[in-house]
Amino acid sequence: MRLVVYSIDTSGRRKGNIRVRYKKLVKIKKRVEKDDLTLTFQTKKDRACLLIRSISKKLSMSNRDSDHREDDLQSIILEQRRELMAAQALDSDLDFAFHLQLQEALAASLALQPSTSTSTSSIPEPHHTSTTTTENGGVSSFSVLQSDELEKLVQEVKDREASELEMRRVREDLNRRIHDEKFAREILRIPEDDWKEWGDNYEKPLPGEGCSKSKPVADNNNNDDDAVFRIYTKGLVSVEEIRGVKTALAGIGVAICDPNDNVIFQVRKPLVGNGMSKNAAEAKALIDGLNAAIALELKRVTVYFDYNPLYQFVSGRWPPKQRKIAVLVNQVTLLRKNFMYFNPKLVARNDVKFAFKLAKDAIVSQVTRPAESSHGNNLNEACVICLEDADVSRMFSVDGCLHRYCFSCMKQHVEVKLLHGMVPKCPHEGCKSELVVDSCRKFLPPKSIETMSQRIKEASIPVADKVYCPNPRCSELMSKSDILEYSKDFLDVERSGARKCVKCHGLFCIDCNVSWHSNMTCFTFKSLNPHPPAEDVKLKSLATRNLWRQCVKCNHMIELAEGCYHMTCRCGYEFCYNCGAEWKNKRAMCSCPLWDEDHIWLEQDRDFDEDDEDEDEDDEYYDSDSDYY
Repeated sequence: MRLVVYSIDTSGRRKGNIRVRYKKLVKIKKRVEKDDLTLTFQTKKDRACLLIRSISKKLSMSNRDSDHREDDLQSIILEQRRELMAAQALDSDLDFAFHLQLQEALAASLALQPSTSTSTSSIPEPHHTSTTTTENGGVSSFSVLQSDELEKLVQEVKDREASELEMRRVREDLNRRIHDEKFAREILRIPEDDWKEWGDNYEKPLPGEGCSKSKPVADNNNNDDDAVFRIYTKGLVSVEEIRGVKTALAGIGVAICDPNDNVIFQVRKPLVGNGMSKNAAEAKALIDGLNAAIALELKRVTVYFDYNPLYQFVSGRWPPKQRKIAVLVNQVTLLRKNFMYFNPKLVARNDVKFAFKLAKDAIVSQVTRPAESSHGNNLNEACVICLEDADVSRMFSVDGCLHRYCFSCMKQHVEVKLLHGMVPKCPHEGCKSELVVDSCRKFLPPKSIETMSQRIKEASIPVADKVYCPNPRCSELMSKSDILEYSKDFLDVERSGARKCVKCHGLFCIDCNVSWHSNMTCFTFKSLNPHPPAEDVKLKSLATRNLWRQCVKCNHMIELAEGCYHMTCRCGYEFCYNCGAEWKNKRAMCSCPLWDEDHIWLEQDRDFDEDDEDEDEDDEYYDSDSDYY
């Protein structure tokens, strides 16, 4: 540590001006901060960076040698802890040196004043602080954070060692139990005469604990893998109320039993974020059960579950329709290859009571934990769209289905749907729950709320009942039935087709959808005005030139930019873009081709297709949806 001592010249003339001496003191303080503190912080930052680079280098080197990885990790943790303590001590010493220099500067400045004006007791004593706080957090906050991370790492290592030790103990206990059961069966098969002759000397220790002194038994089976173990799995999804907010929670339970149905291993785990569907929760429970059986080195298992769709998926009778469920089922198929014998069975709910209780306890733990925790207000939840953790108060729950997503993802989802002229619904795949405008005020701006209300209003009115005000400055959407009731108070609607707009209060004809032509029938008006307005002529000309199509149900103009000829209008009507024929049940009612190559293959794709053909053959495809945790 470099201690900089600043001397103050007090032999100058006394001007009796405290302000002048105060300015000198400020300059001294600035000099101390400039010459010493800035260098100190820079030095400590460099030291922290060197520590991180050193640890990363040592970790990468330790990963190369798998035999000594645990010892290397422990030594790295100890070394980093020592260096961290040294850095904290250096930080504290530098802080103490600064306060000492500042005290000397104050004492020298006060010495210039008359003795009656000040007292030596007013000079603050230097205090030795353990940490230094800076405007941007400083290195002290970094050291505290690094210390916390070290503690977490040490705890994770201890937890992993304890888990491995417990798994090893369970595995040894299981092997001993299997050995004892087989040994008991062998004793029962020994004839009574043979038992009287040498039964007292018959023994069969576990492999590695001694040598067998028994005589060979003719029907003795030396294969330890003939026992069939039982795996009970259950995935639950439940709607619970946490702090007055209804939340969908999921949990899984797994019970592994021996052939006599004695529980030897249990798994109880909550599912956070993904896995909020019944199929996914059941599949993940099965995956965890198979992984636990593989860790116990079991080779012959029978899996019991009470959920029929999962049984059909695993047995291969039903192909999963959802892509994420298909990924989980494929993972189950890969895990099955680790077993010599794998038999799935569909049973009643009472037959999986072990796993059901574990899954229920996993859900209860999620409900009770926020209430017991002192930091319950900081409860986070993972959004299944962006996979980011968000505060539970920033999560939106869809009314009806209770699917939960963060405000940011919901805002983007709703705005995109509104941009395409559609009524936004729940983002969950296959969910038809519609969003409520009042609930969406939490994350939508007022302009989007207004647009959403308009879209919902448009969707609520049947296509045949829709009518727009012909005034170009109004264009208010109304239903024929509502405007009929509204106009009865002002007009004789029974004899004429006159209607009154509910917004601009202008009169128009409901039959020909133009401004009201008083004392003139619709036929006379059309005869006097045979040509449509110039705006309509321009629109039809533009639609003809660009080959636009008009929906026969809502008259909405549609343009095919790219893709196939199967068009779905915003009103829900499906038709063929080529001939206009309707699509029913996802099938075309015409013989037109499904697509045109010019609309499928873009020009830039043509240019790069031949150049990239060879490279694409060597590329590997990775599906990010496989990481469902």
